[in-house]
Amino acid sequence: MSDFLVTASTALGLVALAELGDKTQLVCMILAARHPALPVLLGAVLAFAILNLLAVSFGAAAAAWLPAWLVAGTVALLFAIFGLRALRESGEETVEVRERAGRSVFSSTFALIFLAELGDKTQLAVAGLAGTHPAPPVWVGGTLALALTSALGIVVGQTLLRRLPVRIIHRVSGGLFLVLAVVAGWRAFVALTG
Repeated sequence: MSDFLVTASTALGLVALAELGDKTQLVCMILAARHPALPVLLGAVLAFAILNLLAVSFGAAAAAWLPAWLVAGTVALLFAIFGLRALRESGEETVEVRERAGRSVFSSTFALIFLAELGDKTQLAVAGLAGTHPAPPVWVGGTLALALTSALGIVVGQTLLRRLPVRIIHRVSGGLFLVLAVVAGWRAFVALTG
């Protein structure tokens, strides 16, 4: 049980830091400003749960079929790219939200989040973690992180972004991705030489 908690906590921390100030959190904030918070949160959480299920399935399948050194090396490369990209990102992202008439708030939120997050760095991070760690705790931690950051965006996102600049959030998440890239790179080296 402790391995499950450690893996879930790692996924939660990594994904939460990467998602703070991201476009999907800002989408939740904008939708919640115009609509009731509960359907916005439920639509976002369902989208994230499905996307993370797809990501951990892909990561676990890749780990089962590909050599361990290749999976760990790919994860290290992805995390290094995400880390460097997060360190380069600055300021605020602009998000334009368009809703179609006749759609419910829940389905609009689900569709916006699903499309905005598809192939995003957090989804790829979840897939990468599932390639080197058991899939269930990675899914739990990643989905919980995205649910919590969505709730944060809905409830107090605007206040947080005024007090803590997005550039600081990007620097912290970038540093964490680079640390995890080194760890995954070490695993690739050990798997290749061992």
